[in-house]
Amino acid sequence: MVDGATGAGSEPESSDSLRTFGAVVQALREHAGLNREAFGKRVRFSKHTVASVELGRRMPDPAFVERAEAATGNTGALRRAAEYLIREPGLASWFRQWARLEKTAISLFNYECRMIPGLLQTEAYARQLFADQLPPLADDQIEEQWTARATRQQLLRERPNTAFSFIIEEHVLLRRTGGLEVSKAVIDHLLVVAELRNVEIQIMPLLKSSHAGLHGPIALLEDPKHKWFGYSEGQECGHFISDAKVISVLQGRYARMRAQALNLDDSVSLLQQMRGDL
Repeated sequence: MVDGATGAGSEPESSDSLRTFGAVVQALREHAGLNREAFGKRVRFSKHTVASVELGRRMPDPAFVERAEAATGNTGALRRAAEYLIREPGLASWFRQWARLEKTAISLFNYECRMIPGLLQTEAYARQLFADQLPPLADDQIEEQWTARATRQQLLRERPNTAFSFIIEEHVLLRRTGGLEVSKAVIDHLLVVAELRNVEIQIMPLLKSSHAGLHGPIALLEDPKHKWFGYSEGQECGHFISDAKVISVLQGRYARMRAQALNLDDSVSLLQQMRGDL
């Protein structure tokens, strides 16, 4: 999984709107005196699909909504509830809550040791990541994901009062994801973005005897009410973090890494040197 991109064939994690819709389905099904297997036969979906919808783990198909309406008395409740389901093409369900908070954040910090952060990726770089996904994505899925990512990237310029901080491992740039020309364009793009007053880009040197980020990537943001949230993403899953104790730990690690990474001027100098070496 790459920076909130959707996975082919994966079942989404729950969201508030999905859980609410699922609860309505379950309540109406039980009121009709149907177990999941009997209900599944009426709506022509398996009992496992019914369970996934009711537990808020699956976005219901339009056909499911219509057949469920008929099976529960055509009250109109399911059609109305379905209107509030959150559909954000190109973003994994587990990333959507974070993406919505990004839009209003006043501070956003990101440490990456695997790839260029999504907000800083060029189109060619992002498309290479999408092309490398397994199971393979269809062309329309790749287009959908790039559109979602490009839209998120507008935040860097549309929110000049938001403080963006990025710490990127040097080895991410040395990997040459996408090939030589893509790597050149990525470094050129980073140098341009680094000139923005609201953006700080620091490079963590390849050789570093002490490193506070060895537990993995860190994403932190501060909302307009000055509350902090975190996000962690792994293989086919993402974890939204609101626990103040965990946030405090992540903030401490990020602060230490800002001191351990190259400063802003030295980071730019390294990027320029790397670009010249390509």
